[in-house]
Amino acid sequence: MKKEKIIRPQPFKIDGSIIFEGDSLHILTRLPSESVQCIVTSPPYWGLRDYGIEGQIGLEESLHQFLNKLVAIFSEVKRVLKPDGVLWLNIGDGYTSGNRGYRAPDKKNPARAMSIRPDTPKGLKPKDLIGIPWRLAFALQEDGWYLRSDIVWNKPNAMPESVKDRPIRAHEYLFMFSKSEKYYYDRDAVKELGANGKLRNRRSVWDVNTQAFPGAHFATFPSSLIEPCILATTRAGDYVLDPFFGSGTVGVVCQVHDRPYIGIELHPKYVAMAAERLTVLHENIIRIAI
Repeated sequence: MKKEKIIRPQPFKIDGSIIFEGDSLHILTRLPSESVQCIVTSPPYWGLRDYGIEGQIGLEESLHQFLNKLVAIFSEVKRVLKPDGVLWLNIGDGYTSGNRGYRAPDKKNPARAMSIRPDTPKGLKPKDLIGIPWRLAFALQEDGWYLRSDIVWNKPNAMPESVKDRPIRAHEYLFMFSKSEKYYYDRDAVKELGANGKLRNRRSVWDVNTQAFPGAHFATFPSSLIEPCILATTRAGDYVLDPFFGSGTVGVVCQVHDRPYIGIELHPKYVAMAAERLTVLHENIIRIAI
């Protein structure tokens, strides 16, 4: 039997804020261990949108494949995270397709149309709510993460839906995970105003409007959702990582609060958007081919 020793490639040298263009898992394997204090991210949702790029996440044939891919990515994220670091993960839910291979445009949301859709997961029925956020949260918990909190992101300006047999969905989940039993959390940095006019510890329901960004054609990860995550679990100068950087909103919040960031994004279009928003120098954008 032939034996071959697999050697991890030399890690990238990280100096200041940086954007990587390429596959998240591939790039994460090249980041230094225990180099990041906080991760704030929102990966593509399953079966929601076709980004039209090879290697995209979210159009796997099965929900099982989608969850396994994310667990593998966040396992590598855990290696990169410092022992007292925290992961903040936003993930949306969806409904089964009834095995339709497409999704028609909603009159109030034409961007939802898709020419391809994954089949209904085994064991679920047409029109079932899939429960993706909690399925992923439990999978990550089983993989060793500490599941510390489930935050309900309430959307006061939620997108209307053309449905007549259920309530309109106006919330998503933001999960707080830690790598270790003890971790850095500054509760004073994120206290909120209570009904009595006094400051109190932050609660687990956050009212945050969705936030459009010109050129993206759909709502993006809002700054007001990201800001308390960064303030609560980092200090000035700590690195923040977003392995699904999109148009770079995590980077924008980091710039405001004096935190260097590492962004990873597969789609060149979104890398260009992020670079323009963040006025990133050419030498701080690194394109990685697999």
